[in-house]
Amino acid sequence: MKKSIRFYFAFYLAKISIIALKIIRRDASQFPGKLAITLCPNFLEQIGKPKTIIAVTGTNGKTTVCNMIEDCLKENGYDFIDNQLGSNTNSGIASTFIKGAKLSGEQKKELAVFEIDERSSIRVYPYVKPTYLICTNLFRDSLMRNAHTEFISNMLSNNIPKETKLILNGDDLIVSNLAPENSRIYFGINRLETDTDTCENIARDIIVCPKCDSKLEYDFVRYNHIGRAHCSKCDFASPHIDYEVTNIDFENKTMTIKHEEKEEQYNLINNNIINIYNMLATITLLQEIGLTKEQINPILRKQKIVDTRYSKEIVGNIELITQLAKGMNPIACSRAFDYVRKESGNKAVFILLDDLHEAANGSENIAWHYDTDFEFLKDDSIKQILTAGARYLDTKVRLQMADIDMNKVVCQREEMSLVEQLNLEGIDKVFILHDLYSMDLKNEIKEQVKKKIEEGDF
Repeated sequence: MKKSIRFYFAFYLAKISIIALKIIRRDASQFPGKLAITLCPNFLEQIGKPKTIIAVTGTNGKTTVCNMIEDCLKENGYDFIDNQLGSNTNSGIASTFIKGAKLSGEQKKELAVFEIDERSSIRVYPYVKPTYLICTNLFRDSLMRNAHTEFISNMLSNNIPKETKLILNGDDLIVSNLAPENSRIYFGINRLETDTDTCENIARDIIVCPKCDSKLEYDFVRYNHIGRAHCSKCDFASPHIDYEVTNIDFENKTMTIKHEEKEEQYNLINNNIINIYNMLATITLLQEIGLTKEQINPILRKQKIVDTRYSKEIVGNIELITQLAKGMNPIACSRAFDYVRKESGNKAVFILLDDLHEAANGSENIAWHYDTDFEFLKDDSIKQILTAGARYLDTKVRLQMADIDMNKVVCQREEMSLVEQLNLEGIDKVFILHDLYSMDLKNEIKEQVKKKIEEGDF
């Protein structure tokens, strides 16, 4: 479309702001785009776009999937723009376009990879039309931001461009029904030995058939509403899976993916089912754009989940593990709790889930605690639970309601003195579960724990 004088004014001012922010060593990931959109509300519509746009959305896994895709593309010689270091909202995406644009306002590169916040779809998709859009999953999230999965799924369906090809998690009945008129590819994991016939989670966001309101019959449940189901009263059912994991060999760390009657084996990054889904989403997208197993697997095999999401190291004889659990996100926390209880050995667990950003700027409804499976922490292998923060008493009440022995719980206001209460006697693994906004706190606690182990302070 023809670019207006207003667009060029906003564009050049935003370009100058990037230079100015670099000079004063400030983050330029969001401000230039925010400035441009403020000065020219349809800025995203007018700025030039790459020929191919890959987008990733969903409640959990967006960042991990984007990182995997980008690493594979780089190693295979693709040149692209991305918002890896920036915001996943409209202003962050605008900043990425501004940085990658020529002075004419057209893009230098023909490929883009974007992580897009699902809540921002109403501000992004009318102007940025992805060629491919991955949706990893849709779960209940912050009540203040995301309301409910039905609200978010409707927002996505109403705004995803008709020409976008969807790559959807076919084991998520909410995701698999997004934008029904669009072309789509499904990925999923066949029934595992650990899957069940009934759900043991507190929260399940789709129980009745969206077509006739009859109760759904689950063929198997993996967790929450993830699994396969059908309606006995109408034709609604989980879709046919195009890229399906038919076998996972946890001992040898491999998985087998079947596509069009052909089976290929890939190496696993780790044994967390969430990251197996993330890998599968990545592989599906990369094969759809033409990459082969030989171009994908060697790169994924070297992958490591970024330290802000997951890290593991041996200190002395103790395994020290940090894992993002995302406070206010009950399913992410429940998955983290489930992962801890199923790991081998005796464990001590730090729970640092207060949203420090939110604590400074507002008050989040604490109801997410009651959608979270704290009951998973009631396990004989978990010898100590240590939690602190502004809402430590809320956490204490929830632990009591989960019928956890309070003799093995340390619950206090001050985070920095928490490690003093850690009892390492007989402990094989220490888990630090943290929120997205408590990275500095997580790092400080981790260093204190390492020091305590190294000094033999048991």
